[in-house]
Amino acid sequence: MVRVKRDWIIPPIRVLENSKQVPENLVQIKSDKIFTGEVIYKLEGPGVDQDPKNLFEIDDKTGVIRSKRPLDREKYNSFTLKAFALSPSGERLENPTTIEIVVLDQNDNRPAFTQSQFVGTVSEFSVPGTSVMSVSATDADDPMTENAYLSYFIISQESIPANAVTKTMFGINNETGAIYTRDVGLDREVVKGFRLKLQVADMGGMGLTGEGEAIIHVSDINNHAPQFSPASYSMTAVENRQDYEIGRVNVTDRDDRGTGNWEAKYVISNDLSGNFAITTDPATNQGVLTVVKPLDYEAKSVYSLILAVENFNTLSNKAPNLPVSTAKVLVTVVNENEAPHFREDPIQIVVPESVVPGTLLKSNIAFDPDNSVLRYEITRDPERWLDINRDTGDIMAKRTFNMRSPHVKNRIYNAVVKVTDADGVSTTGTVAITLKETNDFPPQLFPLSGSVCRDAGRTNSGLVVTAVDEDLPPHAAPFSFETVDYLSVNWTVIQLNYTHALLLPLVELEVGEYVVTLMVSDSGSPTLSAYAQVNVTVCLCDSFGDCKSEVGAILGSSVGISFIALIIIMASIALLLLLLLLAVAITTCGRRHHIKKGTGLLVGESEDDIRDNVLNYDEQGGGEEDENAFNIDMLWNPHDAPSTPVSYYPGSGVPRGKQPLRKDAPQNLPSPTYPQRPPADPTDIEDYINDGLEAADNDPNVPPYDTALIYDYEGEGSLAGSLSSIASGSSDGDQDYDYLSDWGPRFKKLANMYDPR
Repeated sequence: MVRVKRDWIIPPIRVLENSKQVPENLVQIKSDKIFTGEVIYKLEGPGVDQDPKNLFEIDDKTGVIRSKRPLDREKYNSFTLKAFALSPSGERLENPTTIEIVVLDQNDNRPAFTQSQFVGTVSEFSVPGTSVMSVSATDADDPMTENAYLSYFIISQESIPANAVTKTMFGINNETGAIYTRDVGLDREVVKGFRLKLQVADMGGMGLTGEGEAIIHVSDINNHAPQFSPASYSMTAVENRQDYEIGRVNVTDRDDRGTGNWEAKYVISNDLSGNFAITTDPATNQGVLTVVKPLDYEAKSVYSLILAVENFNTLSNKAPNLPVSTAKVLVTVVNENEAPHFREDPIQIVVPESVVPGTLLKSNIAFDPDNSVLRYEITRDPERWLDINRDTGDIMAKRTFNMRSPHVKNRIYNAVVKVTDADGVSTTGTVAITLKETNDFPPQLFPLSGSVCRDAGRTNSGLVVTAVDEDLPPHAAPFSFETVDYLSVNWTVIQLNYTHALLLPLVELEVGEYVVTLMVSDSGSPTLSAYAQVNVTVCLCDSFGDCKSEVGAILGSSVGISFIALIIIMASIALLLLLLLLAVAITTCGRRHHIKKGTGLLVGESEDDIRDNVLNYDEQGGGEEDENAFNIDMLWNPHDAPSTPVSYYPGSGVPRGKQPLRKDAPQNLPSPTYPQRPPADPTDIEDYINDGLEAADNDPNVPPYDTALIYDYEGEGSLAGSLSSIASGSSDGDQDYDYLSDWGPRFKKLANMYDPR
């Protein structure tokens, strides 16, 4: 059986710190291999070949481990080393041995307070046993030994100020360092604080010691109520001023200055109107009394105020049980000359714009608090509409107002009135005049001309009319429209809405111009009305309701005359006219010998040009008394057609009063010279007629010879008889021309030409 060797277990080696016996042998180790050969010992670890180095060594021959220098437990309280047994060749002979070295503590460190000065606070009048603060200390020695077991002591007590309190007021817990009160009598008004000298000792108070200091402040409690000093005051205040100081009141308080226990809070107990206010000056603790609403000397000249004071912080229950301090303040109001006051500003006036001049608009507009005599004047009145009584201030209308004045904004006209008292103190006020609209202007119909379709009565598509009114609501729209029965029997008007109406015929009228009289009324009070004549053109309309020429209307109608039939009719008329002209020419030549020598055909006493005018008559009258004539010289071009419907010559497509341009002659050429007078010699009449025909044929501005002539119906009862007898083919003897003498000078010459005598 083989025996297994066990390693040696070496117990910890204890070494006292700060030992003076160095070097000191600590322990010796031996190897079992010493009997078989030479053994060399080595030592490794902290304190040998590691920091801190050179604290320990081993004798390599004997294996003795020794300390080389004194040890400090406060730096290194233990070391763990390894010892080796080696052969001369350096081979390990056995496993390394662990060496534990423990440094034993010595009481080589004094305890020390953690602060050089401790500061604490305790309230005044605290009861004994009240905790104030705690102090602490440390010791570098081993805390597991008596070397670090500390005890605390109060060595001395000094009051602040000195000798204010001589009895011991504080104690300390020796083990914990807690400081507490031991006695009563901490009064902040007597002592402000204490300075304590402290001591701490180790070894349970028997060892090394250290000293420190504690400052304990006595804190204030609100145990003193503020008191007025003095308790009555007299002050003056000027009337009509506000937000200014009139005086201060004083209080005393023994509590700590600058704290809430000392700061005063004031109230006014009997100022129901709120004319005064009182605040606290934080620096002096005085009560500052101010006027916050203007005072009126005439209303009240003296005020007696009652003030009360207390602290911002609640009074302690340890304070004396005293009533709240009060003070009386007598405020005398000083009278001053006040400016006049307007009873209202601005002065409101509501009046119709058509007010009668001289009307009283406003009275009793101002007063003077000092009962002074007042003078009034108007300082701004851009339209000069107002007048004011200098003594009474009565405002009157000087002239009628105008709502459309540039100085009227949103129906309000502003003026400025100045009032001055006997001492020259004045004030100004605004006069705001609100103008009420009156019905001053009748409505005006619009438009005054237009066109309607011939069948508008059946389709209800007449002329839309409206009205404009210079008045403002409610004296303008809605408008009402109506026709005047005895002037417009064939027309009616239909109200469309508040502002528009539809004018249309009751029956289907002939194409032409008509004048319709309408009356339009506004909604004002009283209602104003106006008559207006509307020129209405009744025309033929296309499918879109637009006016067009009669030819276009006929061509566009399925029931009208066909275009070919119209051409045949016009050609037949032209042929008849040509035959008529030839007959007249032949008759004239046959009767040339009846013309007297020295007289001309249709030559009158005047030598002026005798060119006739073409007269255009509407169907509203007859006879030769209609004088609505249109000059034949007026030319018409289809490209110059008006945009609004007009009246046309039947079947021609030419507006009434216009001549058609010729298509068989160049345009824009000067007209040839027409013969100005018929020849005096009857034998020259043929040449005269031929010259006129040639000039007419070459004139591009007159109808050609084969143009259909248009004759309107001239009514009944004409003073002239039929002219058809002029073209009669009967003999001269069969005709009696004496009646021509009654027609005037020109026809008298014609009668002489055919007189057989």
